[in-house]
Amino acid sequence: MEAVTVITSSGKGTVTNSEGYYEIDVNEKDSIWFSYLGKPTIRYAVAKIFDAEHFDISLHINIPVLKEVIVRRRNYHLDSIQNRLDYEKAFNFRRPNVESMTSIGPMGAGIDIEELIKLFQFRKNRRMEGFRERLMQQERDKYIDYKFNKALVRRLTALAGPELDSFMAKYRPSYEFLLVTPEYDFQLYIKKAFSEFRQKKNFSVTKKEEN
Repeated sequence: MEAVTVITSSGKGTVTNSEGYYEIDVNEKDSIWFSYLGKPTIRYAVAKIFDAEHFDISLHINIPVLKEVIVRRRNYHLDSIQNRLDYEKAFNFRRPNVESMTSIGPMGAGIDIEELIKLFQFRKNRRMEGFRERLMQQERDKYIDYKFNKALVRRLTALAGPELDSFMAKYRPSYEFLLVTPEYDFQLYIKKAFSEFRQKKNFSVTKKEEN
């Protein structure tokens, strides 16, 4: 073993080479021990070593093994749920209004002071509304990526490389379109878009040849 530290009780030390060999000066009253990765062995009295010129030992190294790790593909629905849990306050934020300020208790209707204070926190309200809208837009974008993915488009069109990237950018559907379009019609949209994409490409090539 390489890089095993060899130490004597008199304060001398060395390190084993790439083949596990070492050499160290000792005297009869010395003890010697070995250390690897910060874990020392017992001390061996030099006087009790039968052959000090060939003192070989073996070290038992425990190699920790991780438990089985299961890797699953990203799941849009689980990501969305986790995102809403992480930013619950932002997703649930509503600008205070008359209804939210009014509370009804045993003594009748009254004004909720905390809601009244929030009503006049204009900058904070705008920031929260802006942050919520950004989160909503991110969620809409992720939903589009989830539905309109390269694996599906590649399977339906056989496009690859830069052409696939160009098609994905040009014919990326809207969030509203995906919400109301059944799966069959959505795949039909991709096929029709591919037909148009191919026709425009052929037209462009022909035009260049004519020029």
